[in-house]
Amino acid sequence: MTRFTVNNQAVEYRLDPETPLLWALRDASNLTGTKYGCGVGQCGACTVDIDGRAVRSCQVPIGSIEGSFVTTVEGLSRDRSHPVQLAWMAENVGQCGFCTPGMVMAAAALLKRVRDPSEEEIRASITNLCRCGVYPRIVEAVQRAGRIARGDERVAPVARPGTSPAEASRTVPALTPARDDKAF
Repeated sequence: MTRFTVNNQAVEYRLDPETPLLWALRDASNLTGTKYGCGVGQCGACTVDIDGRAVRSCQVPIGSIEGSFVTTVEGLSRDRSHPVQLAWMAENVGQCGFCTPGMVMAAAALLKRVRDPSEEEIRASITNLCRCGVYPRIVEAVQRAGRIARGDERVAPVARPGTSPAEASRTVPALTPARDDKAF
């Protein structure tokens, strides 16, 4: 049995110690925010935070992280209030969204180490791949997240998960649901 902490909860996996962390998280813990991309540690879709470092979870056997602290995208915040999540939405970074969890986790780990990262530090630290090509917005979002985390900037919160479309439209007018007589 392998024991470590995931999103501030002690867990014990009764899996082969060679099982990649990615599959323990997705299959045994149902934490599906961590994505499977390439399976060889190249794309970064599976990035999680292990003891403060951004790590490609497809390359980490669970037996090698006994006693560690793992944070997945689900563990950053339940209400999307983490500075990186706020900045990501404010900068409209997400397009298809597949790479988003890994990018967000890489950015959060970077901001733990460097409170005000330069563009060069961001590009060197976040090597995840994005097929949509939103790299300039990622740099802007990470810098903005740093300002939010430091208290230098405030961003209006977005609609929380589970919010009805009608309620969300009060916060984000562009989300106003179409009326039936004007539906396309």
